[in-house]
Amino acid sequence: MLKRVVIVVSVAVSAALAGHRLIPALGGFTPVLESLLPWMGLAVPLLLAFAAVARSTGAVAAALLPGLIWAVMFGSTLLRTPPGGPSDLAVGTVNVGVTNNASGEAVRAIAKDLDLLAAQELTRGGPAAKQLNKMFKHHYAVSTVGLWSRYPLSETKPLDVGMGWPRALRAVVTTPKGKVTVYVMHLASARPGHTTSRDVSLARARELVDADPSKRILLLGDLNTATTDRGMSGLTPPLTDAQSEAGDGFGFTWPAEFPITRPDHILHRGMTATEAGVAPATGSDHRAAIASLRF
Repeated sequence: MLKRVVIVVSVAVSAALAGHRLIPALGGFTPVLESLLPWMGLAVPLLLAFAAVARSTGAVAAALLPGLIWAVMFGSTLLRTPPGGPSDLAVGTVNVGVTNNASGEAVRAIAKDLDLLAAQELTRGGPAAKQLNKMFKHHYAVSTVGLWSRYPLSETKPLDVGMGWPRALRAVVTTPKGKVTVYVMHLASARPGHTTSRDVSLARARELVDADPSKRILLLGDLNTATTDRGMSGLTPPLTDAQSEAGDGFGFTWPAEFPITRPDHILHRGMTATEAGVAPATGSDHRAAIASLRF
């Protein structure tokens, strides 16, 4: 009986890993499952242990199958070496937490070495905004999102990403090496069984990117969409994920205490990521995503 259980579970895990794109959305449950795909690898050592107890070579072979599939899917993520080298722009994005009284301390630590910082869940006039105004000469904020820059901003405007109110913005940053069009977004939340609003805002984000002729584009923000979520296929491509290009590991950012997924993203076009990673954000339930880019 144990042998059969190991084989059945191994086949189920393998099918979920290899064929998750073929599983219907099921009202939003499957995209949430996709957000946790990297963690399915933890099933392999457990299956191998039970196969050993069952003393079955067939069960061992079955347990190795999801391990092989996981290695093909995610092995390069753990073995990746960031390209490094010179960079022209250091950027970051952080959801500071709307009730975070320590948000000023959080952004001070994150932003000290950055040229651009995008923030979400801002409180107008709150500690995060006050601290960033001291650190950066240029800024533009809309509702609960904002962008702070060491370089001049122009062509700023608020954006509605399908939520009925502006929770995104667009700005052009003029750096010493050239201009970069920056989008800061906080897309609609996704919950098991409730991803419709998030999917609408993702589609709107893609429309904005497709319609933008800019040579260089940065999209920073809390997209409420994991790297492995099928929803990200609408943005990567045409954009490139800095963490997937130059990060060390998965770069999980949420929840802060023990991150299991990555809703916070740095996506780009017309540049090359040289480094990417994650930074702590005091008091927030998110960690910050950071990256360096070369024009």
